[in-house]
Amino acid sequence: MNEQHADGTVAVDLSRGGTGFLVLLRHGQTVWSESGQHTGRTNIPLTAVGEQQARDAGVRLREAFPGGFEEGCVFASPLRRAQQTARLAGFAEPQTLDGIAEWDYGRAEGRTRKQVSEASGFDWDVWRDGPRSLTPALEGDWVETLPGGEQVPVHAGPGETLEEAAARARGAIDRVMPLLHDGHNVLLVAHAHILRILTSQWLDVDPHFARMLRLDTAHYSVLSVYKGDNVIERWNA
Repeated sequence: MNEQHADGTVAVDLSRGGTGFLVLLRHGQTVWSESGQHTGRTNIPLTAVGEQQARDAGVRLREAFPGGFEEGCVFASPLRRAQQTARLAGFAEPQTLDGIAEWDYGRAEGRTRKQVSEASGFDWDVWRDGPRSLTPALEGDWVETLPGGEQVPVHAGPGETLEEAAARARGAIDRVMPLLHDGHNVLLVAHAHILRILTSQWLDVDPHFARMLRLDTAHYSVLSVYKGDNVIERWNA
């Protein structure tokens, strides 16, 4: 990132051991990202604002990485909002990577933190308590009607623990490490919580650290290797 040449290419210098950059892009705005409803596996689309955010993110990424990303080096969550973001940002054929699907919020799915806390009788926090601390009475299936009239199915099950989400993230890192070691830059298009959790695993720290990382809609971050250590190169750009 700081090693950009005059011709616009990005250097792979000795301080990074020849390792490429791992770039993380959060999807654009959705109705639920604005309302604060937990959006794990519910397959909702981007809003019109989110679509434009995705296009703008593509512009910023091309400015940061003029050489782009080589074939086979762009991955997206299987969820619709991430796939839309990848394509609108200019990456027409991302590979689907299940390991970067959003944290499964289980019983909190489709609900705000306030709603979950009121239903459960305590001040619930997803990082501290996790989905499985919630009352099973919140489990169920229903159809949500979005403001534009589209209906989407919602499933609230047991969910997954933070540790389970972190294990998935480590698997995603393992999947792309051969590309990085070969000097390729890799782009992951996914979701706020799983990308923050993935970053904690890149740094080899407790996944609870991820709560300290803010990642806004359609913003990107860059992870790299510096003098043998996995580091954060740029955040929330």
